[in-house]
Amino acid sequence: MKIHRINPNKRWSDIVVYNGIGTFTEVADSDTSADIKGQVQQIFEQANTSLELIDSDNSRILAITIYITDFNNLDALNEVWDEYFPKNCAPSRACVKAQLADPEYLVEMTFTVAAGDKFKS
Repeated sequence: MKIHRINPNKRWSDIVVYNGIGTFTEVADSDTSADIKGQVQQIFEQANTSLELIDSDNSRILAITIYITDFNNLDALNEVWDEYFPKNCAPSRACVKAQLADPEYLVEMTFTVAAGDKFKS
């Protein structure tokens, strides 16, 4: 089976899909001064763009690993999270406290998703 690498470079690919399952990571790099809600909203907007590239949408997200710098921000993150997913479509998730590469990042998320049919081979 083919491994699909979208926008690959020397260090990473924006999205990797194998056997219909895609994975990608998003950070709020357009406005790192935003609070946790703003950063989560940016991540979900960027995720929507990534999902479109692999013929998917937020109802087809299987799992998300959330890397958060401060668990005191978890309630605010959950407010944005709850609004993002269609009813009964929340993915499995893990939430890990972490120090991120840029000290302005409050959160980073790695997505595992079901891609569209053309990515199954």
